[in-house]
Amino acid sequence: NLDTALFMAEGDIQPLRIGTRGSPLALAQAYETRKRLIENFPDLEAEGAIEICVLKTQGDMILDKSLMELGGKGLFTKELDTALLSDEVDICVHSMKDVPTWLPDGTVLPCNLPREDTNDAFIYKDDSVKRIEDIPDGSVIGTASLRRQAQLMAKNPTLKCVNFRGNVQTRLRKLDDGVVDATLLAIAGLKRMDMDGCATSILEWDEMLPAVAQGAIGIQCRDDDERSLKYLAALNHPETKACVDCERGFLEALDGNCKTPIAGQARIVDGKIMFRGLIAMPDGSKKFECESEGAIEEAAKIGREAGEGLKKEAGEEFFQRMVETSGQQVLGQITK
Repeated sequence: NLDTALFMAEGDIQPLRIGTRGSPLALAQAYETRKRLIENFPDLEAEGAIEICVLKTQGDMILDKSLMELGGKGLFTKELDTALLSDEVDICVHSMKDVPTWLPDGTVLPCNLPREDTNDAFIYKDDSVKRIEDIPDGSVIGTASLRRQAQLMAKNPTLKCVNFRGNVQTRLRKLDDGVVDATLLAIAGLKRMDMDGCATSILEWDEMLPAVAQGAIGIQCRDDDERSLKYLAALNHPETKACVDCERGFLEALDGNCKTPIAGQARIVDGKIMFRGLIAMPDGSKKFECESEGAIEEAAKIGREAGEGLKKEAGEEFFQRMVETSGQQVLGQITK
């Protein structure tokens, strides 16, 4: 039983160890998880009952290359996976946007916390421009995301997108220093750090369709760890999980990672799941979009079928070109 698992024979508390990255946003998400655990299981409030273990990932350490050059997804999760499998931590807290569509054997991701607003925030240097349509020609936009770049350039091919990495604070400092004219960030991350006041505007889906699983926190554990599985079952938010499963089904069908411009969002409306997806060339010259809906229980299937449908519609050649051009795309040009 849970209580006996928590207290060892000598009366020592066996702490629940939470694995997290060390960025301010990752830590905010780990503390959010801790807060929800204590709300659901008051015995976890005892001193030493929860331990937060900060791990450095490859994605945090190498900032002078784009995510694409480093090999796409998994860069922010590999070290956490290793710590989980070697029993150094019990659960890992992730931004779902960073989690590959496959999980290492022996681990599961049974829990999504209630989702934050999924939209992108647009931040312009002096707040004088509120919409993508109004950005002056030739402006420099800081973004490490091919999804954002493709949608920006589809609206205005004269924009110049430059690789822009580092934590939220670093990126905003670069904007203040005049390195770029504007940048885009997930409003969810800004809200979690009480920094949403720095957004010039929030972009609706028609202007910028967000990334798969944006704004969602996922918690992973070992598949045979009864104690953690019980804790996470109490924290899971089924509506968020259904939407995230739908979006990740779409991504999986397209074999997507950070190397290709893919966007996908599901929401629940009147008891049904509604999904929108997009794939594009990195320079925005060509894009394909889809919409579908269905029963919430079929979430993953709806996403997967939407992805398969887009794959068919766009054709083999588009995907080959998309992957080839993503490889040498503008993001390589200047690393700020």
